[in-house]
Amino acid sequence: MVDDNDKSTPNAPTQTYFRDAKAMAATPADVKEYPNSYVFIIDMPGLKSGDIKVQVEEDSVLVISGERKREEEKEGAKYVRMERRIGKFMRKFVLPENANIEAISAVCQDGVLTVTVQKLPPPEPKKPKTVEVKIA
Repeated sequence: MVDDNDKSTPNAPTQTYFRDAKAMAATPADVKEYPNSYVFIIDMPGLKSGDIKVQVEEDSVLVISGERKREEEKEGAKYVRMERRIGKFMRKFVLPENANIEAISAVCQDGVLTVTVQKLPPPEPKKPKTVEVKIA
């Protein structure tokens, strides 16, 4: 067990690191690049939009996180087998320099979350500067 408050080994992974790494490993994603956007696709069966959070950290890291909670048990029912994953999930993606963090949309439909990040338009090519030659 690793303690978050243990300062004896300053570079040792913390409990939070292990929890986040486990959550990221259990959340597979597809990433597509289109001419004008990047699209991140993650399966989120059974989750409501309030259970999912999409953020941009440090101006270039897309973070998709949330929590899948266990269903309330009904009286007289007990689990015989429990294989569906519950708990927190998270994925982080470093966005490319041409990602427009002001133009991000997220839609969850039929248990699939689709996050679209628009690309910035390419920079205009610099025009050559003409300098007037004076005759002295």
